[in-house]
Amino acid sequence: MSTPITVAYGDGIGPEIMEAVLSILRGAEAKISIDIIEIGERVYSKEWSHGISPSGWESIERTKILLKSPTTTPQGKGHKSLNVALRKNLGLYANIRPCISYHPVIENKFGKFDIVVIRENEEDVYTGIEHRLTGDSYQCTKIITRSGSEKICRYAFEYAKKHNRKKVTCLTKDNIMKMTDGTFHAAFDRIAKEYQDIKAEHYIVDIGMARVATEPENFDVIVTENLYGDILSDIVAQTSGSVGLAGSSNIGNEYAMFEAVHGSAPDIAGKNIANPSGLLNAAVHMLIYIGQVGTAKLIYDAWLKTLEGGIHTADLYKEKRSKQKVGTKEFAEAVIDNLGKKPKTLSELIIGSDPNSKVDKIQDNYEQDYKIKKLVGSDITLAWSKPADFDQIVKLFESSNPQIIAIYSKGLAIWPGSSKSSSDQITCRFIANNEITNSDVNNLLIKFEEHNFDVVRMDKLYLYDGKEGFFS
Repeated sequence: MSTPITVAYGDGIGPEIMEAVLSILRGAEAKISIDIIEIGERVYSKEWSHGISPSGWESIERTKILLKSPTTTPQGKGHKSLNVALRKNLGLYANIRPCISYHPVIENKFGKFDIVVIRENEEDVYTGIEHRLTGDSYQCTKIITRSGSEKICRYAFEYAKKHNRKKVTCLTKDNIMKMTDGTFHAAFDRIAKEYQDIKAEHYIVDIGMARVATEPENFDVIVTENLYGDILSDIVAQTSGSVGLAGSSNIGNEYAMFEAVHGSAPDIAGKNIANPSGLLNAAVHMLIYIGQVGTAKLIYDAWLKTLEGGIHTADLYKEKRSKQKVGTKEFAEAVIDNLGKKPKTLSELIIGSDPNSKVDKIQDNYEQDYKIKKLVGSDITLAWSKPADFDQIVKLFESSNPQIIAIYSKGLAIWPGSSKSSSDQITCRFIANNEITNSDVNNLLIKFEEHNFDVVRMDKLYLYDGKEGFFS
């Protein structure tokens, strides 16, 4: 019985590498039925700002699986990222990027390593929430949830368990972002306790990435937030010898999307020189996901055999190591010719001992972790073009409840104190001795308005079971 999938040819080199991959899937007799949709630049030019039409959405909702070539997002004019739209609308919370070195066939500096980067896919600064607050100041909001953090960390440990992996590493920057990244780290530690057979470790992201870049053989599965994971996965893919070889899976509880890591490369489009390997590896991940493990292994081993045979596209071709430089179509034909053959030097595709290597559906598990939430103050941000003299504000609110206790500029306390550093925005922190109401906060805003101050942002400050839910 065939599994229905949606296929999108994309932009730039997308159509030619997709055709190459589909020819290999046909050659391997993959049991799939294909519904082709149009996405990307041509759709952006119509009336759909996300680069996908309603009929495209309908196809994905019907098949629940998308094999997608790279797309191009037009610059300006309010166009939104198609990838971000797909991940959010389909609930694709986990991005999985296996990054394997193909030493000694593909040159790299580190020999053999095999890392899987598991990246949270819906939160962090990739929510796209940005504001211009003043003439000089811009803001990007970082969203991290406890439930989303636990979900992706559990996925990472379940993936490790299913695929016989021995260690999961977490990367955060919780020495600086104590609340957001601290929440992710705490979630990792909680989930790790449930998997005693798998080693768990944590690094601050900067030293962690440095170690991955210089000693990749010491890492196994890495789980991290959206932005860090995006950067890290490209670092690891490049360390392996070529970003062009890496495939990517985007997994949710109902839907899944499979794509290459690289972009649409319009400068080489239509020239039959693009390497289809990244999209082919994504298709291999798709076959594993839909339970066609044997076909996945058949294709992957044939691909490795082709690389071993020195049949390389232009991006991999090295005169001393390669035997033949081929185009996109010819590379696909070589892989088809090698179906049924196994590599001699490179490691065959190994699926976990569990016959069902697909990670089971992971439910959201949000439980309120506090009993009493208490409003105690507010941070009110003003556009500020005056000298660093805050007497007017301090006098205005000297008898207010809540009381003004500090003024910050870009997180630095500039009152009370002697710091002269400031920008064209300042944040006034108001704290009460006891619980206050929304009306008390509104009264602060009204007073600012009455005295012609320009309020550009307001954040309420709460205690959760007596613990501050704010930091600076």
